[in-house]
Amino acid sequence: MKIEMTTITIRQLVENYQDNAENGVRAFGGKLDVRPPYQREFVYKDKQRDAVINTINKGFPLNVMYWAVRDDGTFEIVDGQQRTLSICQYVNGDFAYEMRYFHNLQPDEQEKFLNYELTVYQCTGSPSDKLDWFQTINIAGEKLTDQELRNAVYAGSWVTDAKRHFSKNGCVAYQIGKDYLNGSPIRQDFLETAIAWHANQSSDTAIRQYMAIHQHDKNADDLWLYFKNVIEWVNLKFPVKRAKLMKGQDWGFLYNRFQAANLDKDALESEIAKLIADDDVGNQRGIYPYVLTRDEKFLNIRAFSDSLKQKVFEKQKGICPNCKQKFELAEMEGDHITPWSEGGKTVEENCQMLCKPCNRRKSNK
Repeated sequence: MKIEMTTITIRQLVENYQDNAENGVRAFGGKLDVRPPYQREFVYKDKQRDAVINTINKGFPLNVMYWAVRDDGTFEIVDGQQRTLSICQYVNGDFAYEMRYFHNLQPDEQEKFLNYELTVYQCTGSPSDKLDWFQTINIAGEKLTDQELRNAVYAGSWVTDAKRHFSKNGCVAYQIGKDYLNGSPIRQDFLETAIAWHANQSSDTAIRQYMAIHQHDKNADDLWLYFKNVIEWVNLKFPVKRAKLMKGQDWGFLYNRFQAANLDKDALESEIAKLIADDDVGNQRGIYPYVLTRDEKFLNIRAFSDSLKQKVFEKQKGICPNCKQKFELAEMEGDHITPWSEGGKTVEENCQMLCKPCNRRKSNK
């Protein structure tokens, strides 16, 4: 890999700047790809963006930028996308700094800004060299997400189309899924979640394998249609929205498992409302997977308190009512006489202290 240092002026950088949304962002006379596949969407906040303009106005040195040289002699940004966009957008009149747009500056101020010199390191090497280089560079404290890096490794027609659906502010995936998914589309959280759901595994290996298989597909229609089906299924089976409880659930995995089941939405809603009102349910977010799987681990059913277990232990005089043997308190566990699933409550009248072996045998029945 060959690395050379050069300097360019802002005037050269912003020449023929164009932001064509999904079709890319170009600068430097059209020869610089500002948003190659492994780059994130613009994420600088106003304060960070303004700091770039302030640094230039004061003539202070701006952090160096890194460009990769392509086989055709054009360039792609490896590090410096956020600074480049801040500069280009300011000169383009997209935002004001200290209540003055670029066109509000005096001619001498404009010239001073445009003549500011930027230090650029140009890297020539293989795609894997460039990606490895990119991963080692500190980008203004904004660490790349795993999915942003995967997008680089498996760049192609499929990733480009998938990002159109899942990776833009206000994208269609966000519009229909914002009540059910955590994260941010521009940090690739929606895309990562959709792939994991469709692959039916959330591991890095499974997501990479999925992307490797589809890398050169013409589009990501299958993933988009699948995602829409998941959201439509959730809306149909759980029509009462409870944002705090529903957001971030593994809806895709539940859909994969239960989409063909004959589920009564009214019966589901009735049970959900009842469980929300149940003081013994320690994890209300677990209600949704529970009503489908019937696995009580999701609910974190309230356990008997230590003081209550001590009280019942004393009443039983340490005798396990099942095996009739005597034990120390540490050798026993609190047990619901009538199981919670059958309406038993976590109260003294429904508590018994069983020895651990007997409690294990009861739990396994």
